[in-house]
Amino acid sequence: MQNELDRSTSKSLPWRVEEAYAAEVELERARWKAITAFVELLTEEERSAPGYFRDPGWSVKDLIAHLGAWMAEARVQILDIAARSYVPHEAEIDARNAATLAATHDEPWDRVWARTTGARAWMLEAWFGLSRPDEAANQWIRKAGAEHYGEHLGRLRDWVAELVDLRTRHKVDERDP
Repeated sequence: MQNELDRSTSKSLPWRVEEAYAAEVELERARWKAITAFVELLTEEERSAPGYFRDPGWSVKDLIAHLGAWMAEARVQILDIAARSYVPHEAEIDARNAATLAATHDEPWDRVWARTTGARAWMLEAWFGLSRPDEAANQWIRKAGAEHYGEHLGRLRDWVAELVDLRTRHKVDERDP
């Protein structure tokens, strides 16, 4: 499930990424690597099991679709910044999250994963492609990248542990789940 962006190190960062942003790039990469590692611990069935969030009911697959939707949005905004047509605005977070959940809920895992990893690559490509650092772009990267991943990592870790425990624990009785 890894891609080329995950294999990067601070020594191979794009020339346009100034030293001041190297730590942000590395944090994004490290947190995405952690998300990937947690996802890889699960079976496809577990990735689609509800319980990551309960209201509304999200699965790990829904989380990954959610992250991908925000990465895609960040790319659009960064491209607008690059084209000098960016207009700052407040995103309709709850509405967008609900629309993403509805649109992707029945999609297979492989499609959701591919779309999200593609959105991540495109988001980073747009950011790295800026001719100079831009604080609005950096804010979008934080919103959709490392900070956003960080908001979800704790719950993801806990939910993955619960799912793996259910799969691997010794059944004392055939009535055990």
